[in-house]
Order: sequence, then structure tokens, then C-alpha cells
Amino acid sequence: MVKAKQSRQEQGGAMAPIHPHAAAVDGGATLHVAAVGPGADAEPVRSFGTFTADLNRMADWLKQCGIRTVAMESTGVYWIPAYEILEQSGFEVVLVNARDTKHVPGRKTDVSDAQWLQRLHEYGLLRGSFRPQGEIAALRAYLRQRERLLDYAASHVQHMQKALTQMNLQLHHVVAEITGATGMRVIRAIVAGERDPAVLAGLRDVRCKSSDETIRQALVGNCREEHLFALAQAVELYDAYQAKVAACDVRIEAALTRLREVAAKPVGQLPPPRHTTRQPNAVAFDVRAALHAIVGVDLTQIHGLGPYLALKLVGECGTNLTAWPNAKHFTSWLALAPHNKVSGGYAHCLG
Repeated sequence: MVKAKQSRQEQGGAMAPIHPHAAAVDGGATLHVAAVGPGADAEPVRSFGTFTADLNRMADWLKQCGIRTVAMESTGVYWIPAYEILEQSGFEVVLVNARDTKHVPGRKTDVSDAQWLQRLHEYGLLRGSFRPQGEIAALRAYLRQRERLLDYAASHVQHMQKALTQMNLQLHHVVAEITGATGMRVIRAIVAGERDPAVLAGLRDVRCKSSDETIRQALVGNCREEHLFALAQAVELYDAYQAKVAACDVRIEAALTRLREVAAKPVGQLPPPRHTTRQPNAVAFDVRAALHAIVGVDLTQIHGLGPYLALKLVGECGTNLTAWPNAKHFTSWLALAPHNKVSGGYAHCLG
């Protein structure tokens, strides 16, 4: 009886691998260390360079070892080329957060990072980070690039504002945005050589709330050459980034078109928009119609969700939300779920 009980305990204590054909890659700037199981190869840990030929050799070696899934830590941006080449080679690549691996106990000092990752992945102890696939990944990349370009453009708006202030041209006090219709007409005229406040005030857009007289008074300044030079350069750089943003819009629209070709046809017609005011930095095409054809519903009918924000949501999460078991997991991933810490009988919300 005792022996039978011991044998059952031994059988229950033996943990079977969840991913028997698992490998791991510890990525770096100039070197990648790949590890497979001890029985997969006589040399289960190998080092590879970071050139594309080296990454292809690593993928070929993993195939020879019968590997099907590979775990990688998301460290900086060094993992991206290896991740994409391994994914293109047919492997299931699991991207893990380095903080999760540090919290798993039991690591020995003589085990390398790649070996430890491989062991954890083999027994299913790693949680993969969400990363969109295919056209959604491309859409996300274009949207993130567009956000960077808008940030760069915003810095040059500040430079324009600084040059105007130094010349005491108080345009920002009489227009809502200096990059609006009236503001840019006036600024471009100043850069072109116009100095007459009355002529500049005549460039006022009909929608501008300030009167011609108010704008004329605000545009009486001290236009020194060095400040005009700084203003002209800021305008040129702002225009350059706006042109790049427009190029991103073309790529984004093309990515949405490809997604629409494989999506199911939406049920029902596109409802009328909740708001007709054009959003700042909006894309140059009808986002609502494009997303409705892909998702099947109008996401902008959700309170607080405009066309551009809905586009960013689809770009980050995709159209299939099965990666999150329920709404609570999804809101937690969005960092919208507060963390409740109980100390001394009192709950402190740390959201």
C-alpha cells in the first residue's frame, strides 16, 4: 500500500512538458544565443551574429532540431529582426516580458539566459505578450510612425510660436491655433516678406472670431532678421513633416484596403456620424467608412471614441479580441483597471 502510494505521488510529481519542441533566443545588439532541449542537439546552446545571414542560419538550425515554437524576451528593439525572420520561417514565436522571467524561482547560476528561457517555455511557464499579425502589424507600424511625425511637427509649431513672440507678433492671442487657416496664411505671408498689419489682417478666415482690427493690432511687431530666419525654417520643417504625414496616410489607407478585401461584409449601412467637426491631425480619407467595412460596426458610435482613436484601437488590437479571455482582461491590458492595495485594513486605489 505504501509503495503504491509513493508511486502515485512520483507519477503525479513528474511534470510533462507543455511544448516539447521548444527553443529560446536571448537577443542582443551584436549576438543572439539560441537554446534547444538537451535531447534535440549535441550542442544545445549556440551563438549567432545579428546579420541577416546569421539569423537565417539560426532559423535553419532550429528547423534541423525539430523546433516548432521559440520564446524571446522583448529587450529594446534588438529582438525585432530575429522575431520577424523566425516568424517568416514558420515558427510560432512567443514574445515574453523580461520582468515575468525574473519572478520565476528555481534558476541555477550555471544556466544561461537562453537555457532558462527554453526550460520555462518548454513547461509552459511563460506568458506571451500580445503582438498583432499580418496586415494589422503593418497598420500599427504606419500609425506609430505617423504619431512620431506629428510629435516632430509639433516641436516646430513651438519654434514658430517662439519666433513670433520674439517679434511681438501676438498671433496666438487672436486665433485659436496658429496652424489653422488664418494662422498659417498670416505666417506664410510674413515669411514671404509681407509686413503691413492691415494686409496681414485681411488674410483672416471668415470663421475666425477675432475682428480684422484686433488681428491688425496684434500683428504690429518688431520683425528682426534673425527671428524671421528662425520662423522661415520652422515653417519649412513643419511643412516637411506634414508631407511625411500625408505619405503615411496613403500607406494606412492601402493597409485598410487590404484588410477590407479579406473581411466579411458588414451587416447594415454605415450610420450617420455622431459628430461632424473635423478632428485635429485627422487622416486624409474617410476612416469611419473604412473601419465599418472591416469591423462590421461603426466604432465611433461608442461615446468618446472618434474616428482616429478608433483607427488607433484597431491598429493596436486588431479585429480579433480572442487574445483576451474577457472584458476585464482587456481593460487591464489597456491599463484602465485600477490596482487595489490593501494595507492596514484600508484599500488604496493605485489606478
